[in-house]
Amino acid sequence: MVQTTEAQSPIAAAERLRETLGDGPVAVVTGAGISTDSGIPDYRGPDSPPRTPMTYQQFVGDAAFRRHYWARNHVGWHYMRETRPNGGHRALARLEAAGLVSGVVTQNVDTLHESAGSRRVIDLHGRFDRVVCLSCGRTISRAHLAERLAALNPRFSESVADVEVAPDADAVLASTEGFRVADCEYCGGMLKPDIVYFGENVPKERVLDAYGLVDGAASVLVAGSSLTVLSGRRFVKHAAQQDKPVAIVNRGPTRADDLAALKLDTGCTEVLEALAEAYGA
Repeated sequence: MVQTTEAQSPIAAAERLRETLGDGPVAVVTGAGISTDSGIPDYRGPDSPPRTPMTYQQFVGDAAFRRHYWARNHVGWHYMRETRPNGGHRALARLEAAGLVSGVVTQNVDTLHESAGSRRVIDLHGRFDRVVCLSCGRTISRAHLAERLAALNPRFSESVADVEVAPDADAVLASTEGFRVADCEYCGGMLKPDIVYFGENVPKERVLDAYGLVDGAASVLVAGSSLTVLSGRRFVKHAAQQDKPVAIVNRGPTRADDLAALKLDTGCTEVLEALAEAYGA
């Protein structure tokens, strides 16, 4: 398959993308790299620090670890809710409104595609703005939980400054001793962010919905994902098996470069904005 990683102007890159993607419909797969221009650090970008992601087993099996996580998340959530979509998110929403993009499968939990105006968004790994009880299954808003955590831990967020925020609404704190965790107010069960952790499976209905989006598309665009984890890479493999062209826009290598008809080693925002202009969206 033809592949390029050479640097190009956004307009030239957009023209290459247009040639590869055709007239649509285009299914889009996005990762953390599309949100970096909104101020959310990338997990695996070339300049990202090493990270050790939390596992589901750690969360449910260790009360001290869970307390530490919720304390960090409490700070990170306040930052995440203030983030706004960037030009890349808005460009994809414009392309969907114009009929070129049929939908977005996002590995992000930041909800920025929805905020930008995208209508069909499959939140593959969940959403940072919801919390689920592992006992009774109730789902509540993260904003409501924030009020409860703030009441239990007054001035905790204000006492911590200059934290690093990760794409899952996590934040890095030196110490979280003394932080009080809230349990489910309905059954007393354990609360967990409605996010798919390492060690968990993506719900089957989301996977099938994403496969359906790819099945109905003529081509696939990957924006801002290294496709390191199988949960996103499998949809690219699925498209390639159907001989559908795949175009990738991402800083650094991805795990699906060998499947790409076009690979652009660059950031997302300017290229996606130029792509929307190229299609007249």
